[in-house]
Amino acid sequence: MEFVLVVLALALSCGIAFGIVVLVTGNDPGLVSATDGVPAHLPSDRPLSEQDVLAAKFDTGLRGYQTGQVDDALARLAYDVGFKDELIKVLASEVTALRDGRTEEADALRDARQRALADKEDLTGDAGETTDETEPKEDKE
Repeated sequence: MEFVLVVLALALSCGIAFGIVVLVTGNDPGLVSATDGVPAHLPSDRPLSEQDVLAAKFDTGLRGYQTGQVDDALARLAYDVGFKDELIKVLASEVTALRDGRTEEADALRDARQRALADKEDLTGDAGETTDETEPKEDKE
């Protein structure tokens, strides 16, 4: 039992000595000011890019990243991924219809896609994805 008390006293003494050295040398920043609670925002005026996701930063707390900030970022990512998945499906259906010679169906799909992109542009003010350079040019005779 005496050995345990000696080891405990030695550990306590080392801890106190370490604390004094850190305080005297000034290597301890002390209490840092609280963050403003706002992470590096994901842009809402355009579709997300890989760089946007890589640049996202979150505040940390006692239990790790701030849950609300992470949940908001994941919700935004889910929306963008879902929108792009739907757009890919519509484009694939449009290509399939064109290959099969179903031009009326392809035109309807193209019109629906353009309306969806215009609606998204109205909501976000984004004009980045509304151009369609792959549409066939109509021959004027």
